[in-house]
Amino acid sequence: MDRLVNTVRPYAWGSVTAIPSLLGQEPTGEPQAELWMGAHPGAPSRADRDGGPHRLDDLIAADPEGELGAATVARFGPTLPFLFKILAAGIPLSIQAHPTLDQARAGHAAEDALGIPSDAPNRNYRDANHKPELICALDDFDGLCGFRRPAEAAALMAALKVPALDPLIALLQDEDESRALSRTLAAILTMADPAAAEAVRDTAEAVDKAAAGDPDGPYAPYTRITREFSGDRGLLAGLLLNHIRLRAGEALYLGAGVPHAYLQGICVELMANSDNVLRAGLTPKHIDVPELMKVVGFTAGAPAVLRPVPVPGTPGEGLYPVPIDEFRLSRFDLDEQPRTVDGRTPQILLCTAGTARLTAADGTALDLAPGQSAFLPATGTETGLSGAGATVFRATVTL
Repeated sequence: MDRLVNTVRPYAWGSVTAIPSLLGQEPTGEPQAELWMGAHPGAPSRADRDGGPHRLDDLIAADPEGELGAATVARFGPTLPFLFKILAAGIPLSIQAHPTLDQARAGHAAEDALGIPSDAPNRNYRDANHKPELICALDDFDGLCGFRRPAEAAALMAALKVPALDPLIALLQDEDESRALSRTLAAILTMADPAAAEAVRDTAEAVDKAAAGDPDGPYAPYTRITREFSGDRGLLAGLLLNHIRLRAGEALYLGAGVPHAYLQGICVELMANSDNVLRAGLTPKHIDVPELMKVVGFTAGAPAVLRPVPVPGTPGEGLYPVPIDEFRLSRFDLDEQPRTVDGRTPQILLCTAGTARLTAADGTALDLAPGQSAFLPATGTETGLSGAGATVFRATVTL
């Protein structure tokens, strides 16, 4: 087992205080958005091994089966198939959706054929992989996720009494829910600039007024957008989406095509090893409307909140079930009883509360404080886990 040295990504939307507070460090005054754990080449973890640190992606490339196990390599290839993060949003992230695996492969090949550099700002597909993801809140966490029912979105807009929204409300009244949503989102994203500016301005004023009169009402979450993204038509797109608040320990799975935006809070995030994002607003970055419309799934309904379920045969482990195999997230809320974790798959263990002790088969021990993590190669041997009062998240794969 190797202690990991991880990189903090200082994206502009990051919280200044949340990750430093978890790590027990003083804030730098700069945003700290994501702490990456894994072997993604954009910011690979470094493993404290044999006088290291050594880049985890280099260790895996040098001995894929030794690090990942033969079964994992046979199933997913010679790279770690997931990326694990701590995400801390201080302001809203962009409204976005991710492609299916087939869409990612086709889009990546097409952009390669056009000669678009992999780091170009107008690049949609930076790799050929899909990007399903799972978030689990460490504290109250607010976001927008999935489409509201068109009738609900229409009522939300109508109550604002903004004339510029009337054409969108009319589109939402289509009896075909999928068509209503797709036409409305397309209308928002292709609206001519003068009209769009007026609609966003008037809607922002109405949202702020409504939220001031009802701080716990349906418009309150959108004031984060009006404060941080003045003039961005993502406000209008956001009114089409469900608001969700996760409590600590609750999780949300986001499959391909689901539009979402994280508004505020800290969570752990586990995803397939990809960086493919199609955006729909709340960002100065590239927005490719035609490609976005191909990727988004226009299905209405409230997202399902996941809570951990006991794992048979592994006392103390609670699993967040998801419909894919590239990643598996579970958590241990440790008590006086020591636990064990299976060693047949590669995994990252992350402590988020208390102090956890990992004990290898040879008796070697490694202590993890909040925010610290370790990589466990697929050795086939069990690792002991102890530390009363500690919380440990386990990221691995399903074989």
